[in-house]
Amino acid sequence: MIATKSIPFRRMMSISGHHVVWLLAMTSTFAALYHFELIRFHIPWLPMSVIGTAVAFYVGFKNNQAYDRLWEARKIWGGMVNDSRTWGMMVDGYVSNLNADAPVSDHELKSIKRRLIYRHIGWLYAHRSQLLAPTEWEHISQGGNLARFARRYQRLFGVGLVEDEVTRIELKHYLPADEHNALIAAVNTATQTINAQSRDLRALRERGLLDCFRHTQMVGVLQSFYALQGKNERIKKFPLPRQYANMSRYFVGIFVALLPFSMIPELQDLGGWGIWLSIPITALIGWVYVMMEVVGDYTENPFQGMANDIPMLSLCRTIEIDMRQMLGETDLPDPIRSKNGVLM
Repeated sequence: MIATKSIPFRRMMSISGHHVVWLLAMTSTFAALYHFELIRFHIPWLPMSVIGTAVAFYVGFKNNQAYDRLWEARKIWGGMVNDSRTWGMMVDGYVSNLNADAPVSDHELKSIKRRLIYRHIGWLYAHRSQLLAPTEWEHISQGGNLARFARRYQRLFGVGLVEDEVTRIELKHYLPADEHNALIAAVNTATQTINAQSRDLRALRERGLLDCFRHTQMVGVLQSFYALQGKNERIKKFPLPRQYANMSRYFVGIFVALLPFSMIPELQDLGGWGIWLSIPITALIGWVYVMMEVVGDYTENPFQGMANDIPMLSLCRTIEIDMRQMLGETDLPDPIRSKNGVLM
C-alpha cells in the first residue's frame, strides 16, 4: 500500500519513464516526417475524439473493476482483523476449569491458550505466504522485460522492503513442534492449520475445559476464518477476465498509434513552431492513456507483492501484537512501518 499522500515525481518517472521515452521518440519521428512532407496523411480530429472517448470509457470500466478487487480484498482482511480479535477474546475467556472434570493448573491453562493463539497467528502468516505465490497471469510470471520490471518493482517497492522480517514470521515460531512438519508439508497449510484448531477445541471439550455452547461459538469463528480465506483465494486464483484486461491494452495501443496522424497535422497548421509543439502534446496525451491502462493493470492483482498490494504483513503484525497482549506478553514485536513510502 502506498502510504504517502502523493507519489513523488521521481518514483513516477521510475515507473513510467520508459513510456515517456518511447512516446517522445515516436512522436518526434512522425513530426519529422510531416515536417519534411514525407507524410501528408491526416486523420480529422472528430473521429479521433470519438475513438479516444470510447477507449477512455473501456479503460475506465476495467480500472473500476480492478479497484473493486483491491477494495474487496481490503474488506476481507479487515474482517480477518476483527474475527482474530474475537478469537483471542474467546480463547482468553472461554477456556477455563469452570466445568472441568479434572481441573488443570493455571500454567497448563496458559499453555493451552498460548497454543491456540499462536497457532492462529501461524495461520495468518501461512495464508499471507500462500497469497503471495505467483500465478501464471501475474506480471512476475511473464517473460522478458515485463518480468524483469516486476522483479525490480518488488525489490524496490514491494516485498523486497520487508525481507528482514521473513525470519521473524517463520511458522516454527508459532506452530506446535509436533504439528509443524505435517502442517507445512500440506498442500494448503492454512486450511490444515484451522482444522488443527478444530481438533484442539474438540479435545478441550472432551476434557471439560470448554463447555458445549462456547465450543459451538468458537467453531463458528473458525468457520468465518475459512470463509475469509476462501474469499481471498477466489481473488487470487481468478483473474480479472482476460477479455477485459487485454482488449483495453489493444484499444489503447490503437489509439496511441493513430494519435500522431491527427494531432501533428492539426498543430502544424498553427505555424512553423506548431510542428515542434506537437511532439510534447501528442506524447502527453498518449502517456495519459498508457498510464490509465498501466494503473488498472497493476491494481487488478492485490496479492502480488508490490506497492499496490494490501498491506498483509502490517495487518498480520497488528493482529499478532493484539493477541499476544491478550496472553499478557510484554516482549512484543514492533509494528510494521512504511519504507520508501510503501507499507507492506
